[in-house]
Amino acid sequence: MRIKSILLSLSAIAALSAGAANASTNLITNGDFNQTTNGNNNQVGYTAGVAGETMLTGWTSYNGNNGGYNFVLNDSQVTTDQSVKWLKSSYTPLTSGGNNFFASDAVYHPGVLSQTVTGLTSGDKYTLSFNYALAQQVGFDGANANNYWKVLFGDAVTVQQIQTSSIPVGTQSKDSAALSIASGGFSGWQTATMTFTAQGASQVLSFLAEGTAPGAPPFLLLDNVSLAAVPEPTTWGMMLGGMGLLGFMARRRAAKRA
Repeated sequence: MRIKSILLSLSAIAALSAGAANASTNLITNGDFNQTTNGNNNQVGYTAGVAGETMLTGWTSYNGNNGGYNFVLNDSQVTTDQSVKWLKSSYTPLTSGGNNFFASDAVYHPGVLSQTVTGLTSGDKYTLSFNYALAQQVGFDGANANNYWKVLFGDAVTVQQIQTSSIPVGTQSKDSAALSIASGGFSGWQTATMTFTAQGASQVLSFLAEGTAPGAPPFLLLDNVSLAAVPEPTTWGMMLGGMGLLGFMARRRAAKRA
């Protein structure tokens, strides 16, 4: 009977653990920007098939006319003249190898980078995390101050709506911490974490590079975008309770054997 109870308890904990694991599943497609079509290390396009423009799987880049001054760059090339946008050598990769990342000039025709996220539960909270940094393009000098990612979760938005503070009602907006660099500098990679509440089963996640620098030019970088459901407190409580029960039963059996 005791063995059956232990097995049932283990099954319950396994089920709860599986639920927690599912809750932490990344809902973002191509959050590392490594899936591209029409080439790599190019300006990000809005319409597939345009010569010389790279499409990012799962993402849309649009500034009202085209994809905007947005790029997908690669760690192994970005400080060399092989890169379509060549960053100063002070830039340091987030990871070793040929990792892609997204780059946008906050003051020169940036486009909104967006993705429609599905599989949400209305009223549930979701945690967004991403890596970001600030760098400077070769051939330009001057300090860059207060550059940040504006992040929106809700309806689709345009650059004009964001810049005029006329985003749709119900769309949530949050800013990453602002980054500043001296001329030729690099901020180092940072991590941002934000929590949003879903208003429906499908919502649009949007990023727009913003800043007050005069355009030296600054390049805001983005990588490893992840969105996962926040586990309910009751789920964690049940898991901890089940683990405590197993511990108690194990101690009790050990005491009887002594």
